[in-house]
Amino acid sequence: MKSVPTLSSAFLHPAGQSLPEPLLALRKQRASALVDMPLPTRKTENWKYSSKYLKLADDMAISLPAEGKGGNSLAVPGYKVVFNNGVMIPEASEYPDLNGIIIQSFSDLDEDDAKAVSLQLGSTLDHDQAQFARVNGARFEDGLFIRLAPGAVLDQPLFVIHETTADASGSAYPRIYVEAGANSQMTLVEEYISSGDASALVNTVTEFNLADGANITSIRLNMEGENVQHIGATGVLQQRSSRFESHCVGFGGPLRRHDLQVRLEGEGAETKLNGVVVTQGKQHYDNHTSIDHVAAHCNSEETYRNIAADQSHAIFNGRIHIHQDAQKSNADMNNKNLLLSNGAEIDTKPELEIYADDVKCAHGATIGQLDETSVFYLVSRGIGRRQANVLLTMAFINELVQQIPVEAVRETAQARLNDFFEQTFQEA
Repeated sequence: MKSVPTLSSAFLHPAGQSLPEPLLALRKQRASALVDMPLPTRKTENWKYSSKYLKLADDMAISLPAEGKGGNSLAVPGYKVVFNNGVMIPEASEYPDLNGIIIQSFSDLDEDDAKAVSLQLGSTLDHDQAQFARVNGARFEDGLFIRLAPGAVLDQPLFVIHETTADASGSAYPRIYVEAGANSQMTLVEEYISSGDASALVNTVTEFNLADGANITSIRLNMEGENVQHIGATGVLQQRSSRFESHCVGFGGPLRRHDLQVRLEGEGAETKLNGVVVTQGKQHYDNHTSIDHVAAHCNSEETYRNIAADQSHAIFNGRIHIHQDAQKSNADMNNKNLLLSNGAEIDTKPELEIYADDVKCAHGATIGQLDETSVFYLVSRGIGRRQANVLLTMAFINELVQQIPVEAVRETAQARLNDFFEQTFQEA
């Protein structure tokens, strides 16, 4: 009988010791729990299409050393926090000391705050579905703690720039925990970029805990290089009348995966999830989303679109779970996919699991190719075939890109996507 591969012991030993004692104790406890953790295989349902892309050599377990530089972050109006290889770089970060708002690295937390954070880390996630969040919990060397007091409003977006500098093989474990008090508001932008050519693993976890009436917008840009495997998880807990809005834009790589889990635990909570993924060459991207309607009178809206070219592979697995007490729920999920070549592959699996009888739920998925009639129409009007393909492909996702509420991020995403499509299509 063939044995199931397990996580190498090399991944169980974090390097940094600069965290407060409660967080060091938590990390040690979670590292012990990882012994003999089975790695996903094709028989692991939520890794069915992605396990073959996972490459975890022992030299990749070494924590990448942090470099004290700011890198090429977005030049936008707003506040900025820079992480390099999972460690906050204070001299590259720019944010004010605001009344009612705490923005602080894990390593700078006092004993009481560190203990409070240690009790909450991981509480927003189902670790059976986001298995690698456990690895992050055992390996994070630093993190970002954000606390919004009741009624506090962050007046500008907060950009968190995650740089991976891979001059040698290794890994980084960024972590963010956001505690949003009642009726508080903020926009958080996460940008993932990289430099260096060595093989690297970036294993991220971001958590949002929304009290009654809190309003959080999350924007996530994944733009790392071809040498970086990225496995990320985002967990969200929502209480009464809170609102969470997510916009994710991802470019493929050797392995890209994002698990997004939302639990609507208070009546009247609302969530909106938008996602765009593009892949080319032999790239891979896997989006797994889960929305749990636990309380009554909650609304969720989810729209993801994938584009795959060449021999690349994109995946969408979206699940909506309506619990027994979640009467009057309103949930809608839509996934549209575009194949740009015969060698590309897209797998889509929308799921509805309903245990309440007074709900409005819908889900749908489509996979297709560019409409040759539309291409011919544009060409007949004097537009080159390549440009016609670019225009039609961009139009397929532009509805979602235009909804990104921060103009600088929207423009950056559009420019990168246009470059992507210009490279993908060649003149006949």
